[in-house]
Amino acid sequence: MLPVLVFPDFSRALITVGPFQIRYYALAYITGLLLGWRLVRRMVAKEPVVATALQVDDFLTWATLGVVLGGRAGYVLFYQPAFYFAHPLQIPQVWHGGMSFHGGLLGVTVAILWFCRREKINPFAFADRIAVAVPIGLALGRVANFINGELPGRPAPSWVPFTMLFPNYEAHPVPRFPSELYEAFLEGVVLFSVMLILSRSERRRRQQGVLAGCFLVGYGIARITAEFFRQPDPFLGYLIFGTTMGQLLSIPVVIAGIVMIVWARKQKPAV
Repeated sequence: MLPVLVFPDFSRALITVGPFQIRYYALAYITGLLLGWRLVRRMVAKEPVVATALQVDDFLTWATLGVVLGGRAGYVLFYQPAFYFAHPLQIPQVWHGGMSFHGGLLGVTVAILWFCRREKINPFAFADRIAVAVPIGLALGRVANFINGELPGRPAPSWVPFTMLFPNYEAHPVPRFPSELYEAFLEGVVLFSVMLILSRSERRRRQQGVLAGCFLVGYGIARITAEFFRQPDPFLGYLIFGTTMGQLLSIPVVIAGIVMIVWARKQKPAV
């Protein structure tokens, strides 16, 4: 028989002192933002120089607000609007879970446009540098999903190696894909490697908007692919043509990325 692993019963908190807890999911957000901040500081200094290190330091607060507020608003609007509109006091209770990458993407986009307008920075060039760092946070977030035992995969065929039982997810567990790890690999490791390789080209860095467009296309494809192995949210289930909400939200992301790449390649490269 092929090996079937049993999901380890991780605690959701790394440290618990009385009512105070430091949870893995919060650590993933904090670590992703800090590592991304350090990488973007290096990226903006490469030719052509886009911003100063001090401006990147200032943007960290904007990025944090964009991720948290946008991620929560996206989850409320895209996934459970009826529930949260009926229970509005639960909307700010992010410690109970419920964040959307697509909402966070919109939140960070607004933050970039607003910040760049204030600082007189080209928003496309700035977004290019940020896009290289985003997969770090995506990988850490998916690992945190795995530790929490949330967002498990669909039931797996018997011939698939290294499936996993999630006893805390269902009373009678069946072998499932560890889809959180698939997403961490595709959206994190693979996408980060691709973005690093693409960003090494000075010619590509001068095509303002190309890297950001490549990230959007890459993320959309990775998310759509990973969703074929992920169990849909029970309150949504499968949608039109057997798709999931994550796949439907990722289709316009891919389209936006293609449009951005085509547009950016027609523009005059930055000097």
